[in-house]
Amino acid sequence: MSVKAEHYDVIKKPIITEKATMASEHGAVVFQVAMDATKPQIKEAVEAVFGVKVKAVNTTITKGQRRKNSAAALACARTRRKPM
Repeated sequence: MSVKAEHYDVIKKPIITEKATMASEHGAVVFQVAMDATKPQIKEAVEAVFGVKVKAVNTTITKGQRRKNSAAALACARTRRKPM
């Protein structure tokens, strides 16, 4: 299978976190992919770009985490405190 430019549009970047590193010990690889990509498209792109046989594709949509030390969060927390 030849690598097409559209394969690089599907796979955006690898995810390097502690959880992804533990998954890689078991042969799994974690990527950020395009929101409109389907499982067959992801499978085809990974097989074409990396030259491997994909066993299964699991997807999840995760939302970003709110920062705990942002100025807005601290100001909001200060206003909610009850006086002693």
